[in-house]
Formats: sequence, structure tokens, C-alpha cells
Amino acid sequence: MKFRTVTDMADKYDGLKLENQICFPLYACSRAVIKKYHPYLSAIDLTYTQYIAMLVFWDEKKISVKELGSKLFLDSGTLTPVLKSLEAKGLVKRYRSSEDERVLLVEITEAGELLKEKAADIPAKIGSCVRLEPEEAMELYRILYKLLSKEE
Repeated sequence: MKFRTVTDMADKYDGLKLENQICFPLYACSRAVIKKYHPYLSAIDLTYTQYIAMLVFWDEKKISVKELGSKLFLDSGTLTPVLKSLEAKGLVKRYRSSEDERVLLVEITEAGELLKEKAADIPAKIGSCVRLEPEEAMELYRILYKLLSKEE
């Protein structure tokens, strides 16, 4: 099956065919890969969104909600419940910046740091589930970030 661009389509309704939607395989792949994470994440009591937030905290230690949203391509309406849940689990703490009270900072706790050890093997487990050669995975990564950079 060959993906056809809008200019290649025979009639005005060809663009409405599922097979001509580049967004559909992206959506379906995203759901399939996230589903593969479920057993590993449930073992450490995290959702996928909580997990990707923790990836940032394990790297950054402390970050503003605005910066976190930018890194994760999520708005504050999506992040707020995620951060509240992580805070309730004792993995992060939220507080206002002393320099600017409008800025909400989030910092990883000791319990959050300890969780990193339990999560350390998850990327390798997921990598073994995804049937791509390393070069293909890197190319896909590059293309996906290229698409994301066009949204801005």
C-alpha cells in the first residue's frame, strides 16, 4: 500500500480514506507501544504519562511546570492531575518559586529517585518488543521529532 499525498488523489474524497491518513498509523503505533509499557509500569505503580514525567525528573531533578509541559508536549490541564498523583505517591513535591510566585516548580523526592532503580530495565524490555533494527529506530525517532518541531 502506497501512501498518497493530497495532490496525488483522484477525487476529493480520497483524502477521507483511512489508508491515506498519515496520522492513523502514528496513532495506532503510539497506542500499541504504550500498551506494551503497561505491565512494566503497573509493577511500579505508574501510568505512561507519569512515567514520561518521571523520566524528566530523573534527569532534571527540578523543573517548572511550564518547562515540563514543553518537554512532554503536554498542556497544564493534562499535567496538573499527573503531578498531583505523583505528589500523592511521594515521588515529587510541588511548590512556588521564591523568585516568582507565578512559577510552579516540581522537584523529585528521595522516593522518586529510588524508583529510578526499579524502572531502569524498562527501556530494554520495551526495546525487545519493538521490531525495528537500531538504525530504523533512530531514523523513526528523527522523523517523529521532525514532525513535532513543525507544530510550533
